[in-house]
Amino acid sequence: MLKQINKENDLIVRLFRSPTLETVKMVERTIKEFNGELKKTSLWEKLPRKVQWGTYLTILDYLREINKIVIAENGIIVYIWDPKGAKEYLAKKHLDYDYTKTKRQAKNKS
Repeated sequence: MLKQINKENDLIVRLFRSPTLETVKMVERTIKEFNGELKKTSLWEKLPRKVQWGTYLTILDYLREINKIVIAENGIIVYIWDPKGAKEYLAKKHLDYDYTKTKRQAKNKS
């Protein structure tokens, strides 16, 4: 697949493969391990398994899109996902979709 990216007025064409879930998880674990310490290339070199550069960049783009990482101005990758906060949010019954759906259905049957 061909992907075109316009970055700082330069057109970059890069070939890439879709990453597997296991590869995405491996990159995410490595980012967590070195949180706030490394730039893209350094982090890529620390991965436990080799990953093609294009695939790696695709994974970083994905993790940025879903708000799990940010890349600081100096290029350092920071893991920002808060699983504890997400669990606390999901524990609130009035915010749980299944709970409110069941409650709404019971109300409509009455």
